[in-house]
Amino acid sequence: MAVVDIDQLGHVDVAVILFDGPDVADEVAEALTELHSQGTVRVIDLAEVSKAADGTVTIVEPSEGETGTALDSVGDDPLDLLSESDLLEIGEGLDPGQLALVVVWDNAWAVRLTSAVRSSGGQVVLFDRIPREIVQAAVEALAEGDGE
Repeated sequence: MAVVDIDQLGHVDVAVILFDGPDVADEVAEALTELHSQGTVRVIDLAEVSKAADGTVTIVEPSEGETGTALDSVGDDPLDLLSESDLLEIGEGLDPGQLALVVVWDNAWAVRLTSAVRSSGGQVVLFDRIPREIVQAAVEALAEGDGE
């Protein structure tokens, strides 16, 4: 397992991306690979979890080169933050025939800002994501207001 200087990390997120089928969409694999290659995010753990028709859960780590997709080249320095029990729990929640891509990434773009905040004695007291649906509703409301 790699050791990382915590001061060299931005915000770390985990996402579970669900697919109705046995494979990660090529477009998603390519987009994640591109973001990783450009340094926007740094993939620090990645796994594919699938559930077969008989209910069997399978875990594949793309960093081991087993997927045959663009994901095989992502996460070359994994931290293994996802435990097998985490992944099995995700797998149990899948319907038969579904696959989940579980990705943990460091928002590398934020390293400079988070480092500056820490070194200046500052502290982030709120960090939250606004769901897309709420942003969409707000944008639509603003657009309707412009028409008045």
